[in-house]
Amino acid sequence: MATLLGSEFSSSGRKRRNCNSNIVTKLTSSKITGKGFSRGTELPGGLLQERDKPAKWHGIPDLLQKLHESSHPNSDLSHAHVFLKSLSSQLSMEAMSFVTEDRKTAQESTFPNTYTFDLFGGVDLLVEILMRPTLTMQKKKLKMNDELVKDCLSVLYNCCICTEGVTKSLAMRDDFVLFLFTLMTNKKTFLQTATLIEDILGVKKEMIQLEGIPNLSGLVQSFDQQQLANFCRILSVTISEPDVGNDDKHTLLAKNAQQKRNASPSRAEVNQVTLLNIPGFIERLCKLATRKVSEATGANFLQELEDWYTWLDNALVLDALMQMATEEAEPSSPESSDESSLATSPLRHRLPQSMKTVHEIMYKVEVLYVLCVLLMGRQRNQVHKMLAEFRLIPGLNNLFDKLIWRKYTASNHVVHGQNENCDCSPEISFKIQFLRLLQSFSDHHENKYLLLNNQELNELSAISMKANIPEVEALVNTDRSLVCDGKKGLLTRLLTVMKREPPDSSFRFWQARAVESFLRGATSYADQMFLLKRGLLEHILFCIIDSGCTSRDVLQSYFDLLGELMKFNIDAFKRFNKYVNTPEKFQAFLTQINSSLVDSNMLVRCIVLSLDRFESQTEDVKVMEVLSECCLLSYVARVENRLSFLFRLINIINVQTLTQENVSCLNTSLVILMLARRKAKLPFYLNALREKEYTEKYPGCLLNNFHNLLRFWQRHYLNKDKDSTCLENSSCIPFSYWKETVSVLLGSDRTSHCAIVSYIDEPFMDLDRDFLED
Repeated sequence: MATLLGSEFSSSGRKRRNCNSNIVTKLTSSKITGKGFSRGTELPGGLLQERDKPAKWHGIPDLLQKLHESSHPNSDLSHAHVFLKSLSSQLSMEAMSFVTEDRKTAQESTFPNTYTFDLFGGVDLLVEILMRPTLTMQKKKLKMNDELVKDCLSVLYNCCICTEGVTKSLAMRDDFVLFLFTLMTNKKTFLQTATLIEDILGVKKEMIQLEGIPNLSGLVQSFDQQQLANFCRILSVTISEPDVGNDDKHTLLAKNAQQKRNASPSRAEVNQVTLLNIPGFIERLCKLATRKVSEATGANFLQELEDWYTWLDNALVLDALMQMATEEAEPSSPESSDESSLATSPLRHRLPQSMKTVHEIMYKVEVLYVLCVLLMGRQRNQVHKMLAEFRLIPGLNNLFDKLIWRKYTASNHVVHGQNENCDCSPEISFKIQFLRLLQSFSDHHENKYLLLNNQELNELSAISMKANIPEVEALVNTDRSLVCDGKKGLLTRLLTVMKREPPDSSFRFWQARAVESFLRGATSYADQMFLLKRGLLEHILFCIIDSGCTSRDVLQSYFDLLGELMKFNIDAFKRFNKYVNTPEKFQAFLTQINSSLVDSNMLVRCIVLSLDRFESQTEDVKVMEVLSECCLLSYVARVENRLSFLFRLINIINVQTLTQENVSCLNTSLVILMLARRKAKLPFYLNALREKEYTEKYPGCLLNNFHNLLRFWQRHYLNKDKDSTCLENSSCIPFSYWKETVSVLLGSDRTSHCAIVSYIDEPFMDLDRDFLED
């Protein structure tokens, strides 16, 4: 082979170019087929040197050959390190240009040095060098120089950044991925190792199993606080279900089919359990999340902070500087390094306060994300118990004003006005992650009262006593030693900043979701009044009617929150009527509701349920007064308006398009029909649906669609693994009545006035008959 190549070198310049191409082609082919050269270092050195300049290889193949020759087992690796440093300097320049030149994609940019390095076997050689201590048969394990390991890892990461395919090829080597975790025990190589692992796991097709990492528990317990926070960036990839961000968009048919196929716990769920079994893990995360940061002052702070956001496109730059600060300090013990090493470092004192703050915020984002995922997992109650015990909520409350929602980065600042999913700075990500954590913590859980302080808990008790209703059990059972301290609880602080948020703020969606989750579950009059007294209803109505908000996501979150706030609460409807006090305002409100019924249907459900409740309380003078005056209740009381909602709710969904987001439309239509059934008016509503079909000239379509939807409802909600208490709690209608109503509607007796089939004429029966068949 060498002779053949050699003959081509003596030919003309054109032939030489062909030879360059020939070498590259043969190397590329051998990588794909596994035949021929195993790596470029097998080529003759003279040939590589002669072809180096015309091919613009910049001496990389020659250096790789020398690196290979000087890194054999039992050789003095100090010589190899010299060659590696020469290679590293060339490759790092390319990597730096990649992260600074507007984040160009691999397709838009060419990085010949890293490409040449990988082509001639450099990546494989470095993996071999790194893993050599694990492959030796000698009893005495080889100890590699920390700087050599660090440079190997840095070069590999640079190749991952710049050359397409390198990260994926490394991800396919499970032995190497698991080996990398063992390098994290060394503080000097931790940062480079963690960064490379994070990159590899991000493209790995199959999620890694944490229990396969050698001595994971010991590894995690050996981390100081900064390392643990950085490790959370890796953990986030291993405990999140794939595509979790788009979960609401997946059809329920597809999700149900997937659940049937994957009955056993997913890899992400298994990894969550593995983490929870590590002693002290959750406690340390709570300490990290609530660790205080020294306060900055000065007029230039805001501009300085914004400058850091602009510059810190890549977190590695900041990590490297902070690591330098850490290395200058010499802590007396591993534990003291957790809190004091950065504080005592001379370099630490030279770093701007804004940079130290951003660094802390970046790590808190990762920690809060991990806690949030664990809160939403199968071990939710276990996690809840630990977060309460380790005082996560009071700790976050103490951070709220100085770090989480600081006045000088308030929402009039330009950094986050771009879109709903804006994550253009660490601080924005931190705020969103904080709000998501509050939402997960409060949602249908009795621990939600930990978001208040003792004085606010007493206020709830007083509201219940004044209304002559019993306190809710969760409030009575709340451990008061674990609630927020200070003048305001976390929920009250959130309401304060929520009301200050400008109309175009991307935080509005998350704030509304977090507050709404506090109200979810069985309706509590005291909880509603607590929020009504703080002006929440007027704020929501301003946002819907007067603020000019056009974001569908934000409007949906406010509709949902308004529904929870007003449900069954006569005082809330009275306040509504006081704010919406002109026909123009009421029409603006209705226009917003009608513009997207998928977004507003939960509010429609709340009004229908509340009206039904109030109509049974006619002996109450206050209720009668509001019933007669409230424009909203009067509007929904008219049968033609309820029927209009029903027609549209059934018409905008079908079984194929049902998702977690729009299935609520089906449940709202069921609520309307259940209440009609209670009053023996179900035949009237079904006949109205039939008449609507004929008026619109599509007989059978509406009712057949509804029939299919209800068949799906049975399969979905009567599944033994499905928790249906939320339907019962949110409607105050026993689930048995839900099931019974669906069965009646799906009855096969065509003489029944309450069965859908009796309203579909024979020629139009059973459209899509086989759609739900197995």
